[in-house]
Amino acid sequence: MFLRSHGRKKDGKDHTYWSLVETVRTPDGPRQKTLCYLGELNSSAQARWLTTVEVFNAQGETQQLKLFPSHVEPPPDDPQVARVLLNKVRLERTRQFGSCFLGLELWRRLELDRFFEQAVDGDAADVPWSRVTAMLAINRLCAPGSELAIEQRWYPSTALDDLLEIDEGKINDTRLYRCLDRILPHKTKLERHLKNRYGELFGAEFDVLLYDLTSTYVEGAAEKNPMVRRGYSRDHRPDCEQLVIALIVNNEGFPFSYETFNGNRTDVSTMETILRMVERKYGKARRIWVFDRGIVSEDNLAAIRKRGGQYLTGTPRSQMKQFEAELLKEDWTRVRPEVEIRKVAIPQGEETYILCRTSGRKEKEKAIRSRFSNSMEAALKALEKTIAAGRLKDRHKMERRLGKIQARHPQVNDLYDVELKETAEGVRLFWEIKEDRKNWRESREGAYLLRTNLKAETAEELWAKYMQLTEAEASFRALKSELSVRPLFHQLEPRVKAHVMIAFLGYALWVTLKHLLKRRPAAVAKPSATVVENAQPMTPLKAIALLSTLQSADIVLPTTDGREIRLRRITEPTTEQKSVLRQLGISLREHLHLHRECSADSAIA
Repeated sequence: MFLRSHGRKKDGKDHTYWSLVETVRTPDGPRQKTLCYLGELNSSAQARWLTTVEVFNAQGETQQLKLFPSHVEPPPDDPQVARVLLNKVRLERTRQFGSCFLGLELWRRLELDRFFEQAVDGDAADVPWSRVTAMLAINRLCAPGSELAIEQRWYPSTALDDLLEIDEGKINDTRLYRCLDRILPHKTKLERHLKNRYGELFGAEFDVLLYDLTSTYVEGAAEKNPMVRRGYSRDHRPDCEQLVIALIVNNEGFPFSYETFNGNRTDVSTMETILRMVERKYGKARRIWVFDRGIVSEDNLAAIRKRGGQYLTGTPRSQMKQFEAELLKEDWTRVRPEVEIRKVAIPQGEETYILCRTSGRKEKEKAIRSRFSNSMEAALKALEKTIAAGRLKDRHKMERRLGKIQARHPQVNDLYDVELKETAEGVRLFWEIKEDRKNWRESREGAYLLRTNLKAETAEELWAKYMQLTEAEASFRALKSELSVRPLFHQLEPRVKAHVMIAFLGYALWVTLKHLLKRRPAAVAKPSATVVENAQPMTPLKAIALLSTLQSADIVLPTTDGREIRLRRITEPTTEQKSVLRQLGISLREHLHLHRECSADSAIA
């Protein structure tokens, strides 16, 4: 790392500017990478045209200094002169800046800073609780970790103390835990605030609501938390107690509300609670609910109809049997190259059923059936051969072996008629495929059934609306993967709920970033910028990773009189980083505050 000079002629005068660079290896050989621009170091003949830097001491007193290389003679008797030892310039306090700065800008764009200032900053504190909340949410967006990990590893490596103006040594895990306790009572107001902000920023509407559930598991016994129970684990961790999370989003993935349930709560039993909760928070309205077959029951559908609501839902596969004749018809409507649908009206009924079939799904289910069928037939043939050879004579052992085979293949067990019969040679195993059952299985492969009380829309529109459930699934993927809502390390119920609330805040930032990145670059870029048509928008994960390499650091300038001047700068953004910041409508801050004696609070290059 070293200083590099750049010459420039301005107003008929020669100027020399300096940048801090480092040598990096590239496929094309060693190259010099600019970390940041230092600005201009004066020469005596140019001093009256050149800018100065503002320096302040421990008492907060400021003065203007002109920086000169130590080998250049400055103007005589000028108290503003500081001669810099170029060969001793160094870089200190390198910290993550870009991703944290992005998170804070998203936080402010949602006006969450003002919301939490009003909600939790009523009492005097060393650090305003609204800023601690911002830190927790930004961590969940950028580098999810426990409160202990935030204190010991993540926060010290970031520039959040500068961005949030938090004094050194004020953040510890106890303060973070206390913050969780303070924000939880404001859950309902927070949901309403976000709903309004998404409407203002993106024109988001919430007349169509997508509802789904997931689970997260807890590490430890959590004996003092009555909510965590053993139940159906979507995380494939049946050994751990868990918590069920219900999430409601609109058709673009913007969060509407969320709720937590006991870990052993079944999906189908949550709908009535959610309906009452939504009415309590937002009043009665004619909403359209979209959810999958795991939440369907006649009681739930009746409850929606009773409230004047409408629904579009998947159905259990068992209901497709009554539409077997419809499956065999040829007049299907192709809505995509791989998707066909048929609208089936029930005589004298208030509902409409939509039969759908997908070629890719059909091939997948056929492959699964073939794999299990081949495995079961091989096992049956082996057992049949063993019995016929006389190596297995005890009928009870035969039945146990047969039971194990059937238990290992529940997906296709109903396709086979299997029986142990007495013959002249002794007990023998007989089995055959049920052709009618096999034909029915083949005809329904790749097919699924939708059910709705919506009347005015076409089958294609109904299918497209149901496919919006992928937004709810994407929300859960973000919560579980990018935002790491699992596992839970808290043992108390309020702390667990507050952890989910922080994950919800992280998702609010994440989905805001997602939709900002979806905007066409032409709407925010300079007119001369080249726009690639049909280009895929950058994902939030990639944008965060890209900006995470943007850092802040102190350039330390030792002087000939024994002082050290510190310029707190941000590393020079790459072309791609500048493009992303421009698309998001974000400008880098002009100053980072630096509270040290004889330091420069310098403008960012």
